[in-house]
Amino acid sequence: RRHFWAAGVNDLFAVDQHDKWLQFGLRLHTGIEPFSGRIMWIRVWHSNRNPQLILSYYLDIIEALDMPMVTQSDPGSENYGIANVHTMLRQYHNKALHGTLQHRWMRTKKNIMPEITWSQLRRQFTPGFENLLDHGVNSGWYDSNNTLQVMVFHWVFIPWLQQELDAYQDRINNTAKRRDRNKILPHGVPNLIYHSAEDFGALDFKVRATSTCLYIKPSHCVFDLVPEGFGKCIQHCYNDLGCPVITWQSVWDTYRLLLDA
Repeated sequence: RRHFWAAGVNDLFAVDQHDKWLQFGLRLHTGIEPFSGRIMWIRVWHSNRNPQLILSYYLDIIEALDMPMVTQSDPGSENYGIANVHTMLRQYHNKALHGTLQHRWMRTKKNIMPEITWSQLRRQFTPGFENLLDHGVNSGWYDSNNTLQVMVFHWVFIPWLQQELDAYQDRINNTAKRRDRNKILPHGVPNLIYHSAEDFGALDFKVRATSTCLYIKPSHCVFDLVPEGFGKCIQHCYNDLGCPVITWQSVWDTYRLLLDA
């Protein structure tokens, strides 16, 4: 059994990418506050390898909730943005940290908490959605090597899947985990532990974050769901269809109607 230890809430954020849906042209990324077990973000997009994109997830969170003492990730280049900017922000707020790295690079399979999160996702969320995605592929409706189909697929599926992931994240963050006699970290509802550490006899090490908007280039193409011109065209087609609500039952039908529009 691998062991994990954290000093308190916001001692660190651990981030990681997930490529199990790569065959569909989808990539996932998450950030975890390990002491509370709170999922800080879990995102689906057409990329999880761009440092600007990954950094934007982190900055969105610390702008709302302030930042941890340390960040942690696997040694991939997609995490350079978080490592560098978090270190710069920590040094900005604490001159004594100049010359230090405020990010932990973990060897493969040593970034334990996100691995647990992905394992839970694979058990609790993925199977039904993967079956749905496979249905479209097996029916010949979607080929991830067809550029037009990929763009229509991204435009229809990514926002809908993100809504479903947001609901999953909210459910996990507001549900007490099953008691584990091997666990030293607090037992309870992650959101309650995160926001009220003192009620669980714990400390909150959060650091006030400022100037977080200086590090992102919003015009970078990685932030576009689809190319701008195509986005305008498909939005017009979607409007002509009467803007059907995307649901489990309608998502492939909507995709096929837009593909033929």
